[in-house]
Amino acid sequence: MEKSKLYTGGGDTGTTSLVGGERVAKDCARLEAYGTIDEFSAFLGVLAACPECEGELRDMFNNIQNRLFDIGGYLASRPGAGTGLPPVKCLDQSRVELERAIDKYDSMTPKVNAFVLPGGCMAAAHAHVARTVCRRAERRIIALSQIEDVDREVVRYFNRLSDLLFIISRYLNHKCGVNEIIWRPQS
Repeated sequence: MEKSKLYTGGGDTGTTSLVGGERVAKDCARLEAYGTIDEFSAFLGVLAACPECEGELRDMFNNIQNRLFDIGGYLASRPGAGTGLPPVKCLDQSRVELERAIDKYDSMTPKVNAFVLPGGCMAAAHAHVARTVCRRAERRIIALSQIEDVDREVVRYFNRLSDLLFIISRYLNHKCGVNEIIWRPQS
């Protein structure tokens, strides 16, 4: 069996194919949404590679990356005329799992009554970067939903993901014995 080429040249004119073959501009709202999800997944991979992310966290991030691929595939498909795309399978259950993880890691960190600035240990800093890219992906998905049907559960899932990454950053700082960086407003 011959190995396939990594390049086709099909995108050299600034277009790409959706699932089903339809050609669209690489800067259309649909591609902005699933392209930003791909970027977010890459940042999750960087976070998962940090030594401070033990097996349980790595497994969770891997599961999230798999869901992100499902969502990317969903967004890379355009609904047929007069039809919507079927919802992403089991995304509501995945959101519930995120909520459980948020509650778990929140219970393992000290309470804070101030705004936390991004940073701390390297893993926490990576979690903050992933959180901000997650928020951008959420905004791109919402922008797409203004012009085309998007499963509302996708938006809810991304909203929980950014909450999860915030508490994971706090958990990682706590685990590493690094104090939170607290916002100190100028007087």
